[in-house]
Amino acid sequence: MESSSFAHRLAISGALPRLQAGMASTVNIGFLAPLSGPVESWGLPGLHGCRIWENWLNAAGGLLIDGRRYPIRIHAHDCGYEPKTAMAGAVRLVQDHDVKLLMMLGGDSFTPVADFLMDRRILTSTLLPSDLSPDTPYLIAPSEVHPIYLVTGVEWLAKARPELKTVAMCSQRDALGLPSLATYRAAFKAAGIRVAKEIQYDPAMTDAAALVQPMLEENPDILCWCTSYTPMVHAMTEYAHAQGFRGQIISCTLDHYDRLVARTGRDFMEGTVFHFPDFDDPALREKAFFFNQPNVFYEEYNARYPGSWSAVSWEYAAILDIWHAAVEKAGTVNPLSVLAAMKQLGHVTHAFGPAQWWGRDVFGVDNALVGEWPVVTVQDGKARIVSFGSVPGWLRDNADLLKREMIALGQMWDQRLERGAGEGTELQARNIEA
Repeated sequence: MESSSFAHRLAISGALPRLQAGMASTVNIGFLAPLSGPVESWGLPGLHGCRIWENWLNAAGGLLIDGRRYPIRIHAHDCGYEPKTAMAGAVRLVQDHDVKLLMMLGGDSFTPVADFLMDRRILTSTLLPSDLSPDTPYLIAPSEVHPIYLVTGVEWLAKARPELKTVAMCSQRDALGLPSLATYRAAFKAAGIRVAKEIQYDPAMTDAAALVQPMLEENPDILCWCTSYTPMVHAMTEYAHAQGFRGQIISCTLDHYDRLVARTGRDFMEGTVFHFPDFDDPALREKAFFFNQPNVFYEEYNARYPGSWSAVSWEYAAILDIWHAAVEKAGTVNPLSVLAAMKQLGHVTHAFGPAQWWGRDVFGVDNALVGEWPVVTVQDGKARIVSFGSVPGWLRDNADLLKREMIALGQMWDQRLERGAGEGTELQARNIEA
């Protein structure tokens, strides 16, 4: 797989004559994710990022395949994280638009469409590698390997603040929360940090006080929100602040962290750990990245879609970039050939540098890309990368520990298949205003 970034290839291609042959044909891509409703922040911002990527590629002449250029068109369908709506969207995108790649958030919206997509050999991407299994050979997780990268934040925190010895954590019981909880369990055990309190809560719960107060009563050094939804992350953080907590907070995401800074103060939010940087971060300038100038993408995104930047704003675009490189390598948009091109060398440049295909031990298939992942902290009110942790390095030392915790919570691929689709893992509506 070529290591040069999309932006670099655009810079080169922009200086060359445009090949107009084949421009009448369009390559269609599907986007099936929540564009409204309680999980909108993990869908709609991603579509915004894809629109920028789409415009950039088409402005450069389109997809180059064997000397011919083809424009791409992204067709979006709002599934609202409803299984029936997801199925209708999948049928429409595949049958009406003949999409060559279908991008999804994953989780419970993927479960009802899995057989339909796999039977038709539709190359499909997910942000949740817990969707992967041997029964989903054409499903890939090339961008976000949630929740495996969470180990990097705990590992960094244990080195940066060795005085922190105990943690209280909570997670919703669904397809996002339980794998996250298993991963945090493994990460804290590997770091020698004792879990003083663990709470699993119903995804529909909105009472932050009922969750956080029992955690605070254990007097923990660390509060961990796992992968709670953005509204609950905000509510729990504000409750902890109101109760005078002054310890460490760690969370998978911290979307719209600026609002929390405004509500609780810079001092309180200082040092909060999460995993999704702003793309104007100076640390990205030195990183092998899918955009040579991530700050340009960040600036254009905020100019076009102000106030909507989230953890997924760039992730679907990163998937497109990997797909684009594989298409040009394969010389075709045939999904099986593109997948083979992705896997051929075993290593791909993903969002934060070189990565390798992994997952068989936990997911039953090596269709997830793991590499380095950023650890981000709030510094003087602004998100800043403090480290790039090695996910493969952590797995080399602790894969068995992770597997044990996944088994304990029923999150191994074979356990999920045996349990049946959606049983006890539905993502429920959230009604707290972020």
